[in-house]
Amino acid sequence: MTPLNATEEPTAPTRKLRIALFSGNYNYVMDGPVRALNMLVAYLEKQGHEVLVFAPTSKEPAFEHNGTLISAPSIALPGRSEYRFSFGVSSNIKARLKSFKPDLIHLSAPDLLGYTALRYARKNQIPAVASFHTRFDTYPRYYGASWLEKYLTNYMRHFYQRCEHVYPPSQSMADELRADGIGHDIRLWTRGVDSVMFNPGKRDLEWRRSIGFEDKDVVIAFVGRIVLEKGIDVFVEAIGRAKGVKALVVGEGPERARFAEKLPAGHFTGYQQGEDLARAYASADVFFNPSITETFGNVTLEAMASGTPALCAKAAGSLSLVEHEMTGLLAEPTSAGFASALERLAGDETLRRRLGERARERSLDYSWNTILGQLVGNYYEAIDNYQPNQQKKP
Repeated sequence: MTPLNATEEPTAPTRKLRIALFSGNYNYVMDGPVRALNMLVAYLEKQGHEVLVFAPTSKEPAFEHNGTLISAPSIALPGRSEYRFSFGVSSNIKARLKSFKPDLIHLSAPDLLGYTALRYARKNQIPAVASFHTRFDTYPRYYGASWLEKYLTNYMRHFYQRCEHVYPPSQSMADELRADGIGHDIRLWTRGVDSVMFNPGKRDLEWRRSIGFEDKDVVIAFVGRIVLEKGIDVFVEAIGRAKGVKALVVGEGPERARFAEKLPAGHFTGYQQGEDLARAYASADVFFNPSITETFGNVTLEAMASGTPALCAKAAGSLSLVEHEMTGLLAEPTSAGFASALERLAGDETLRRRLGERARERSLDYSWNTILGQLVGNYYEAIDNYQPNQQKKP
């Protein structure tokens, strides 16, 4: 994968660091958090820092990852076999950590691997920080187990309060974490976008025609993992209620067959990346993200860079990316609310053009080089201010 925007040059490192990164997924399924972590590792290595990544692996990874990846023992997750569950920090991982002598441990998920890595850090007096990628405690509501949410939220408090820093990707997500008592020192690690790859010039009417759309059609795009927690049921209902729109679905996931059955007139491209993905974004007329579980929304930022106006749920993540009536539209996360907004966008080409142009302008503020440099600055601060005898919460 491409580690950095072609126009960006890394700055010289101020002090060489050794970073141990723990993740529940690093290369076997491509999603927003995984893309950000791979960008981070590539950036760190270009800066001259050393990085070891510890994560579950599969026989058939989704892409060629960045950096040195050490496999953590794992099994396929029951009911969601595309994901893997790690058994935690093994004796082999402990040996690698002892030899590596990390200055900092970065945790990207509060799973068993992350929890046991946190325990290792505390026992060995190594500062630990955590990036916050997913509001896991909201997932049970999509699988008939809402009663689990309060227990998962309590566990997340327990986990993140023991980290030196917590890095959510958006201000709205940071506000939620503070309100819920998840973490002590909360700092932003936003995301960047390759504005050369994703740009309005990638719009391709010939491609649209080749997959069954007419030039007059208003094409509404969904991009992402096809899973329940991305709000696909609401997407289907909203498309069904809105007049004058057609659906384009870009992505793969366990719910694809059911999604396609409910959207018989929609076009499904499957998983796309690189130039093909950029073309799909730019060739749509509206990008529609109904998810309320986003902590940032990489797909929304890519759509913005492509000059495609976004309609998103009025929820954390999207609230920090999309400025209502300026760079896109925000709506209450109901099929009726979304359908009304879709009809408005479908019937007003001038509005779509204005929102798309401003979205593109706003996206240019998200430079990977600047954002990752700020994160490394937080690393230095976490290391330099670490007081092992005053660790967070025993």
